[in-house]
Amino acid sequence: MANRTSFTGWTALITGGAGGLGRAIASVLIARGIRCLLVDIDLVRLAQAAKVLGPMALTYEADLTDPQALAKLVTHVGSELGRLDLLVNNAGILSNVPFEVRPMPSIVREVQLNMLVPIELTQAFLPLLQQAIDGRVITIVSLGGLFPMPETCIYSATKFGLRGAMLCLGLDGQRLGVKFTIVNPSATETPMLMREAIEDGNKMQFMDPPQMPEDVAKTVLQALDKPRLEMFVRPSESWSARLTMLAPGILPRVLPLFRKKSEMGHRKYLASLKHRGLIKKDGEGWQLNLPEN
Repeated sequence: MANRTSFTGWTALITGGAGGLGRAIASVLIARGIRCLLVDIDLVRLAQAAKVLGPMALTYEADLTDPQALAKLVTHVGSELGRLDLLVNNAGILSNVPFEVRPMPSIVREVQLNMLVPIELTQAFLPLLQQAIDGRVITIVSLGGLFPMPETCIYSATKFGLRGAMLCLGLDGQRLGVKFTIVNPSATETPMLMREAIEDGNKMQFMDPPQMPEDVAKTVLQALDKPRLEMFVRPSESWSARLTMLAPGILPRVLPLFRKKSEMGHRKYLASLKHRGLIKKDGEGWQLNLPEN
């Protein structure tokens, strides 16, 4: 399939649209002529995103873990927008609370938002996507969907499950009449990753310098131009993860070898955040200090 330079007239829905990654994806889609509906729980950041992105960025406030709110979103898209060409499943959360003391409602919410909501939205929007000439679903998963991370087992579980579901749907895409692509970033500089750094979360995320949201957005564009079942933002990392998982029994011996590099990468990243003024220290420890827009 030849590269397309424009998708003028398309409508996309991006979950987690007010966050750094959602905004970056919306920015590149809008540049290609795609009207974007940004869906997020944070009304303030949605307004900021719309101001930055311009009139091609529409907004919708919703807690997608609320079944009624999710159903209202589906109705809104059908009645107010009338079409959907691209669904970008991007929203996700992660907790750094240790598994053994983490409240079960918090675990259930993470499983719901990270894994069940993308599946629900994909099913609910399938009729609109099938009506489109070239309907697409692009799902932001993670290398955590291939490689288990001991410190964030619930996050890994949701990403393993989401990746499996989207691979199955992608293999059934011809019958469904929709193209499915998984995009697997590694650690990406977003507020979620910054919180993980200052809250002493999973240091394995910092073995290598984090990639930027724009790197992930560029891969989303590549998925639009040349649809594939699965894509990696950093292919070299994907090969190391997949090779390791050919024999998962070696993980207990391999992981300690990565610890030293991870600790060093974590210290460097914290220093970078301090240098750029993105975190500040108060009486309660390090806090995010992000610009309003």
